[in-house]
Amino acid sequence: MTALIDARSLPAATVLEPDLAIIGGGPAGICLALALANTKMKIVLLESGGMNFDPKTQKMYSGDEAGERYTALDAGRLRFMGGSSNHWGGWCRPLDEADFAMRDWVPHSGWPITRKALEPYFQKAQALCEAGPWIYDKGNEALQSPLLPLGKGGLYTSWFQFSKTRDSVLPTYFGHRYEQDLKTARNVTPYVHANVTAIRLNAGGKTVERLEMATLDPNGGAGKHFTVKPRMVVLATGAMENARLLLASNDVMTTGIGNQNDLVGRFFADHPTPRDVATMVVFGGSLAACYGSAVTLANGAIMRAAFSPTASFLKARNVAGSLTTVDNAIELDELGKAAVITTALALGVDASGAKAYSLGCGMELAPDPDRRLMLTGEKDGLGLPRLKLDMRIADSDFALYRRTLAELGRQLLASKAGLLRLNYSHREQWLKAMDWGNHHLGTTRMSDDPRHGVVDADGMVHGVGNLYVAGSSVFPTYGSSNPTLNLIALTLRLGDHLKKVMT
Repeated sequence: MTALIDARSLPAATVLEPDLAIIGGGPAGICLALALANTKMKIVLLESGGMNFDPKTQKMYSGDEAGERYTALDAGRLRFMGGSSNHWGGWCRPLDEADFAMRDWVPHSGWPITRKALEPYFQKAQALCEAGPWIYDKGNEALQSPLLPLGKGGLYTSWFQFSKTRDSVLPTYFGHRYEQDLKTARNVTPYVHANVTAIRLNAGGKTVERLEMATLDPNGGAGKHFTVKPRMVVLATGAMENARLLLASNDVMTTGIGNQNDLVGRFFADHPTPRDVATMVVFGGSLAACYGSAVTLANGAIMRAAFSPTASFLKARNVAGSLTTVDNAIELDELGKAAVITTALALGVDASGAKAYSLGCGMELAPDPDRRLMLTGEKDGLGLPRLKLDMRIADSDFALYRRTLAELGRQLLASKAGLLRLNYSHREQWLKAMDWGNHHLGTTRMSDDPRHGVVDADGMVHGVGNLYVAGSSVFPTYGSSNPTLNLIALTLRLGDHLKKVMT
């Protein structure tokens, strides 16, 4: 059994020489280490924080913002073992096949891989998330409750599943859940309080030679310094920190590692989750429980229904991905009640027991190179430049989702099951209701062409043969599914690739 080592206990100027250095102890880093456990590779897992939250470590995430109101940069992620899984909601759903495709109505879209490349890894990713048996869009068959009928059209009932730890209703916190697994992996040594301050390339800029490391002292400044000299490096610190480390490591490549085409930090994205986007009236009254909350099946799966556009509707109407959820029951105002009576009479249905519900959503943003992270002149306690986020959301993002909602309303009328009132028509209304998933995406995007991406289809940084990036920062387009399950599947695929190239 290996120990979990506190880097603050290392002698100053220590040099570690592993085969593989994994930077970041979030879901991607932990799952990669576990995927490579008990191989012949000597692996170090380098986590900036400890096993629990520490405000001084968390402060290293602080940064500036411009553009639209967004979550503070040190509030949407957590800097200790387990990363942002320490505050996730456990929502899981695989990306759809259409999410990987080049969409001619979406500039900068298209992955260099298809969903088929991830399918061999989804079951293992599902197990690591502890999300139960793989059901998802077979949920219609698995649940016994009657579902809301929709007329033929562009949306269908899709399904989330939820992470659940052993003997708990809380989602899997990867750091605590897999701490013992990391310790028992003979070839994996996890280090906490181990901060990478620079990735240093050789003189030609083609290979990582070393990682410069530092610990924080009790006052939040630099403590001990040490060095890691690995054969291979995987950067897995999230979409913000991945970009920051690449941009700040600019001694050889003056624009930053992988940034020869000015792409690192661009195309930042998240999933907007505006509230009360529409009011849905169900003429028959109550909905099945799976719409408003998660329900547990006999086989242990925890599921919740959502409305998703079909691939054919995406293409026919040139819309983006979205997942519309039922949030809570509400009372209609007098105008709403009158609309229900009038519509029910026109359709010839009984609406005497009708109930109304507020809808929320998760939206896919279109890729935007000007929605980006940049370095500032301000430094953190270890001397790294802090980030500034220029957050943007286009009017067309709202318009496309409104088009999807209108189709849902048409389908409800066609089935005579209900009606829909769209609540927002102006940008200001959308922004006032705006919340965010805190799913950081896209800043080291994947493409086979270095003019369009930072990493290739295997996650290798273009031009740097021993540096890879893991996590949702490599997503070139984003879909509307929560990223954790998908980034883990992608990371497991990277693990198989590393086994081939390192042995």
